[in-house]
Amino acid sequence: MLCLVGGSRWLSLTLIQGGDDVPRAKRQQGWSYSAGKWGVNRVRAFERPEKGMFVEWFEAEPATGGIRKRRRLALGRITRDEAEAKADAIALAFRRGDDPVPKGLTLRALFEMYEREVTVSKSETTQAHDRRCLEMLLRAFGATREPGTLSRRDLDRFVADRRAGRIAPAGVATRRKVRDRPIEQDCSLLNAVLNWATRAGDGKGGALLDRNPLKGLAIPREASPRRPVCSDAQYQAMLEAARDVGPWAACFTIVMHEAGHRASSVRQLRWSDIDLTEKRVHWRGEVDKIRFDHWTPLTDAAAQALAAEQARRAAIGAAWVFPARRDAREPLSRDGAANLWKQLAKKAGLPKDERYGWHSTRRAFATDLKGMPLKDLCHLGC
Repeated sequence: MLCLVGGSRWLSLTLIQGGDDVPRAKRQQGWSYSAGKWGVNRVRAFERPEKGMFVEWFEAEPATGGIRKRRRLALGRITRDEAEAKADAIALAFRRGDDPVPKGLTLRALFEMYEREVTVSKSETTQAHDRRCLEMLLRAFGATREPGTLSRRDLDRFVADRRAGRIAPAGVATRRKVRDRPIEQDCSLLNAVLNWATRAGDGKGGALLDRNPLKGLAIPREASPRRPVCSDAQYQAMLEAARDVGPWAACFTIVMHEAGHRASSVRQLRWSDIDLTEKRVHWRGEVDKIRFDHWTPLTDAAAQALAAEQARRAAIGAAWVFPARRDAREPLSRDGAANLWKQLAKKAGLPKDERYGWHSTRRAFATDLKGMPLKDLCHLGC
């Protein structure tokens, strides 16, 4: 039963059950320690059993017009006495007018660590994307900016500038507006770096970042991304154009259409990967985007095209199936494959600016086999 008791101005709420007051459960309080004076140099040290010790304080920032902002520093797995000593030292630095904590992790240092330890394990194209994007993010937020100080306002400003073309990767001569898809990729990489920093050790028992300051914030999403599929009529037109370029171009076009794999994997095939007797092909993990080493069967069309190309070139073993045009010791380059597509698409009359590319043949492969179990389809066109 609830009973209201009070005078004309103040009211108190009392919970009565069976005539006896029910004691309020005590809130569990973790360990904490405070140093300094309120409004002057107050610093609090506290413990999170699952993460370790932290200190936090409020500091006026000139960039925000003197507005006091909360700052937090992870101390890692140290004792309470050590945490108290750290809080006392920061409070004393405040009292003296010194910088309470030497400048810590910067975006430049964090991005460099991520490139050295994470980016290097990705494919060549993804590595190039990471480097372009991280350099652009440094220009947008500032190389000396502390990652933990990023906020919703920073993210919104970056999205607006990126969408309007005011900021773009280095080397882009013409600044133009971009759709939400590239902005989504940029923001996703930034979030990936910040999430990695919350799990990466700082060498002192703690993490590089206590938390991802952008976690939970909405990022732009492409409502209807353009993912065109190469139709049968378009493929036949491409194949006719490829035959005019040369036998190797026709073979490359057929394998792309029949195998359903990425152009990066197809252009780096060696003849030792091709088993024409068993009609199968070995996709080496070292040149696969997801490092998946596997075998898949060859269709009759692909096997016939590869057999004809091998007989024409008299190549075996470690020789490249599709060597570079100027140096047969190297495989067909990424730019070489892209230029071939542009040449064939122009002759075949494919629509411009619709994001067609060799990947459209991969989508066609998946579309033709959409009735197959997903696990088997993923293996065939991984």
